[in-house]
Amino acid sequence: MPLPPSGKTPWPPPRFDIPHADIDMWRAWYAGDTGHLAAVYGGAAAYTRNGLAREYFDVDRRAVGAEELRMFWGQDPSPGQQAAKLHVPIAGDIAEMSANLLWSDVPQVTVDGDSTDASMAKTTQAQIGRYLDDRGHAKLREAAELAAGLSNVYVRVVWDRALRPRPWLDVLPPDAVVPEWRWGLLAAATVWRELEPLVDNKHVWRLLERHEPGVIEYGVYRGTVTDLGMRIELIDHPETEALAKRVDGQDRQATKVDRLLVSHMPNVLPNRLWDGIPDAAPLGRSDYAGIEPMMDALDESWTSWMRDLRLGKSRLLLPQSMIETAGPGSGGSFDLDRELLVKLNMLEDDKGSSITPVQFDIRVEAHERTTKALRLQILSSAGYSAQGFGEAGTVAVTATEVAARKEESLTTRGLKILYQRPALLELLTTMMWVDVVHCGAKGVDPAAELTASWPQAVQPDQEATARALSLLESAGAISTFMKVKMREPSWDDAEVLAEVQRIREDQAAVPAGDPFNAGGTNSPDDAEPQGDEVGPALDDTADDELVGGGSREVLAA
Repeated sequence: MPLPPSGKTPWPPPRFDIPHADIDMWRAWYAGDTGHLAAVYGGAAAYTRNGLAREYFDVDRRAVGAEELRMFWGQDPSPGQQAAKLHVPIAGDIAEMSANLLWSDVPQVTVDGDSTDASMAKTTQAQIGRYLDDRGHAKLREAAELAAGLSNVYVRVVWDRALRPRPWLDVLPPDAVVPEWRWGLLAAATVWRELEPLVDNKHVWRLLERHEPGVIEYGVYRGTVTDLGMRIELIDHPETEALAKRVDGQDRQATKVDRLLVSHMPNVLPNRLWDGIPDAAPLGRSDYAGIEPMMDALDESWTSWMRDLRLGKSRLLLPQSMIETAGPGSGGSFDLDRELLVKLNMLEDDKGSSITPVQFDIRVEAHERTTKALRLQILSSAGYSAQGFGEAGTVAVTATEVAARKEESLTTRGLKILYQRPALLELLTTMMWVDVVHCGAKGVDPAAELTASWPQAVQPDQEATARALSLLESAGAISTFMKVKMREPSWDDAEVLAEVQRIREDQAAVPAGDPFNAGGTNSPDDAEPQGDEVGPALDDTADDELVGGGSREVLAA
């Protein structure tokens, strides 16, 4: 399907109006932009983003008889009062925590040795490490944070040998891409952005890039806020002049890679809000979906708390006779720092002759309980444990206790890895193809099978592991191989076997001047057992032989 022709083509396509409106709402919470929040919920600020989507959404809600939910950020300030609403950036904290849980450490990506020869597998493995080191790790963490807040994100592979010798990743927000799905997978994507206006601001200039496997088609359009308008030549805008040198007569650029250069990364699925909306099913679900009213209530609670502080300031009510004036029309004043005052000659029971202090109570405990309960419920509904946000458990505890307290967060992390892993492997494979075809990479096999494993979120307690190994060794129920495997669970079998060999070599080595072996060729473990003494063995078989031999010596004696 080519790019749209010239004309009054609505853009973005109307079928994405509701998803884009929701994404815009989540962006306001993620960014913590109070003006944007007021605009989204109908406050004093003028709503300028996705006007058609909001209009359609509101009409649809009225059609089904739904009532407008009262939102704190949708209330206009009282006349004559300054805006004093506070915002708690818990939405940004949630997205940041999600990204940290997933990408605080680099996942272990391994090349399957059966899919390529050993030398090329080693070179490919090294090149993948360079991709992740060349800001690839940071970009993937950035993508995960945006996906947590905005429900999904797109990542594309780009290259420019004048800037870097290898391809790198570019993160795209969800409303900057118009996807096309086939069986729930991304089959094509149109990436678009607005260009700087020329001459005047009457027109909106847009650049559209339609990505298909093996080809990219470019188009520049001059239209309005809602329509694409007329398609013009690439050379007619300064920002797209360079593209004119890369394309053919149909504004198409061959990528020479039979893969889509854009990958989709959903946060989690399914999205309960967009059920039944065409082309919205494969899009992800935001961590904020369904908890917006609670985040709004949290902001209102904090604002009420700060209002109590303002109203709780100590004030004095003075009788009019104590006010000093400089004459008619000059107003009155009272010096609070004056140390000597003359008592008025009035009756003692005259209540108007005294200074009355006024100070309202500050409802600290009530507000604290309310805000804490809202915060805990928001985190729980988003799928995270409160401990990760400093709510509880600040003292040092064992790894087992930490894992128990962070159970919700770790479960959510495991769920999100199910969607992060395919996107990561797809992007790395695309990067290898681009690297070989366009950047001249040598010894890299783009067809190699890749696997990825995430490191443990909570590192095991070394002391507890040592106790468990000691008990198993005392019971004779564990081999040296499994000891090393328990100590380093992330190691593969080759690394474990190498460590086992080093342990055996260290056990077999004899320090100089060892009294058990003057010749220095045998270790004390290899010495013949004397009497009831039986030396420790290097493996289970040797241990059985020594024990048997020792028993025979005792019987013979």
